[in-house]
Amino acid sequence: MSIYQHFRQEEHEFIDQVLEWKNTVMEQYASKLSDFLDPREQEIVKSVVGNNEDVKLAFHGGADGAERKRALLYPPYLEPTAEDFRLKAFNLSYPEKFVKIEHRQVLGSLMGIGLKRSKFGDIYFQDTTIQLVLSAEVSAFVEMQLQEVGKAKVSLNEMPLENLKSTETIWEEASTTAASLRLDVMIASIYNLSRQKAQLLIGAKKVKINWKLVEQTAFECQEGDILSVRGFGRSKLLTVDGKTKKDKWRIIVGKQK
Repeated sequence: MSIYQHFRQEEHEFIDQVLEWKNTVMEQYASKLSDFLDPREQEIVKSVVGNNEDVKLAFHGGADGAERKRALLYPPYLEPTAEDFRLKAFNLSYPEKFVKIEHRQVLGSLMGIGLKRSKFGDIYFQDTTIQLVLSAEVSAFVEMQLQEVGKAKVSLNEMPLENLKSTETIWEEASTTAASLRLDVMIASIYNLSRQKAQLLIGAKKVKINWKLVEQTAFECQEGDILSVRGFGRSKLLTVDGKTKKDKWRIIVGKQK
């Protein structure tokens, strides 16, 4: 049975990459460290590596409850430590009395200095404190280049990983029905919008499924998918429970609190 059949077509390329990592570990008896992976990619890595005698798997994102984590594939004789994940944590200093910085601004500024999303982990906000996790390979570059977020002057101060203030994701469950599992229909049902409004949001590149931008209104959603709609928050398709008498899908959805 092919591993590919459990995943969407657009995920096959990533599966190939993970298979390559796995083979490298088996052939060279050396560990392989990935970039930061989103939770969907972490699930794929778990599926591809499976319960394997020759290749072990561990994840670390800097803090308990981290969303984005690096994967370490390693031979069974190794005992990985936190250092093997090459993570660094930073506090973002900015004139907090005078400006307010938002998550998307930090994200935009990091991407603006030429950093790929896979090179940094979660960004944590608590009151006026902003913390972020970087891969050690790029940390010196980011410390030097990241001087502004929005219009605010900023600087990075390294700190221990254990000082990260992570927050656990809490999903509030609700049940709804939808005429189909198409993306526009699902967004309309979950967020209580018109289908036309849902289509406009998709067209405006404001919708992500499993952390990837999706622009097709007819994209077919599946159980376990995480939907993110800018301005409306994040939700998770927990279960698709079959059809009602009126031929609608019964759905249980979690909304991020």
